[in-house]
Amino acid sequence: MHSNLVSFIQVLRSRDVRVSPAESLDAVDVAATLGYSNRSLLRDGLAMTLAKTPEEEVIFLQCFDRFFHCELADFNPADSPQTTDQDEPPPAPGSGGDAQAQDGDPGDEVSPLEIAARDNPILQSLLQSPLMQSLVQNDRNELTVAMTQAAEQVGLQQIQMFTQKGQFTRKILDALGEEHIRNAVIALERAGDPALVEVQRYRDILREQVRDYVEREYLLHAEGKTRQFMDEILSKTRLNNIEHMYLHKVHELVRKMAKKLISRHSRKRRHLKRGQLNMAKTMRKGIPTDGVMFNTYWRQVRKEKPQILAICDVSGSVAAYAKFLLLFLHSLQDVLPKVRSFAFSNHLGEVSEYFNDYPVEKAIELVNWKYGGATDYGNSLMDFAKLALDDINSNTTVIILGDARNNNGDPKLEIMQSIYQRSRQVIWLNPELRRSWGTGDSEMLRYQSACHFTAECNNLKQLERIVDQLLKSIE
Repeated sequence: MHSNLVSFIQVLRSRDVRVSPAESLDAVDVAATLGYSNRSLLRDGLAMTLAKTPEEEVIFLQCFDRFFHCELADFNPADSPQTTDQDEPPPAPGSGGDAQAQDGDPGDEVSPLEIAARDNPILQSLLQSPLMQSLVQNDRNELTVAMTQAAEQVGLQQIQMFTQKGQFTRKILDALGEEHIRNAVIALERAGDPALVEVQRYRDILREQVRDYVEREYLLHAEGKTRQFMDEILSKTRLNNIEHMYLHKVHELVRKMAKKLISRHSRKRRHLKRGQLNMAKTMRKGIPTDGVMFNTYWRQVRKEKPQILAICDVSGSVAAYAKFLLLFLHSLQDVLPKVRSFAFSNHLGEVSEYFNDYPVEKAIELVNWKYGGATDYGNSLMDFAKLALDDINSNTTVIILGDARNNNGDPKLEIMQSIYQRSRQVIWLNPELRRSWGTGDSEMLRYQSACHFTAECNNLKQLERIVDQLLKSIE
């Protein structure tokens, strides 16, 4: 059962429920203390251990009910005259001699297949297999356990894609020993035996139950893995190649990345040597020195909040990349509250108020509509110098997103050099491949001399890594 609990925790993790190794050990202790006999009690105990938010609790309850699903499969053919009381345990399968000895007992029912097997060596051989005996007697407990063990044997929990369902269904059937039934069907078909229909019914119901089992396991294990796989693909796809139908998934992925970075960087604080004395901490730190308080600690803290100036090219060739950079930066308000955004093509303007007045997606749409067009980096840098050059200081990070293709105009390199001298760091993100820098009308190599850091950035994975490094550098 501990291995089942570990598998259940893996299912939770695949659905973005955060479970640490320490919490996994706590869950094992909870299960050992509460036991597995009371399902509701176990569910409540594990929920208190593993679910930390209301959203995670909803996911936990759904996964728990599906993972610990206790319904037994029914392998009894619908039109078979044999019936088995589901509330009573099925009788243990006996030998052929025992069956013949009990023929005269009117309390025991014999299936048509067992009657036909008396004079048929093919059926006699088939009925000797444990699988066929369990099928004939509809031993639901034995068959369900055998199917579960076969699934573990073939690694069904590793299923990731819907195209694997047929493969795992066949592997489970082989592990159960369905080959004996297939061979019997072929032999009966060649002999024209009327018992063929009965055997085919058992074969078909077995396959149906295994397919249903694989389908349930796929929905349980592969749903989260498929979402993770899709996120991984989208995070490595060039942003201008992502189709419109996937944009909502990309927005969710950006917010997820931003949330991860916020949790990683939001706790950095600088303690000052002034303010209200933290007497409890001061006395506690004095314990190793016999109560002598050599060091004092203060309650007042100040968060170092740098200023970020984001300058985005929103011309047609770069608009998709600028959209997601702005979405990313404005999703980090808890870490970067001082983000000023600028957009340009042939002229530049500050667009910070758009993000104050509208949702991020609507603000980005308005920015692209107002500032899109042909690119003129020189004229746009002149506009930026008038708007914000005097506001740049040693605590300012300037992020520029653009392909640096200036349509053979004046690049105004002296303005970039002035920004470089005033700011803490200048970061240029170029969505083009690095080998394309400096080709044609690209001024990237000249602008690169006035930047502290330049990088190729055309997908979310690269963007996340660069923003993560940015946050580390300004803490």
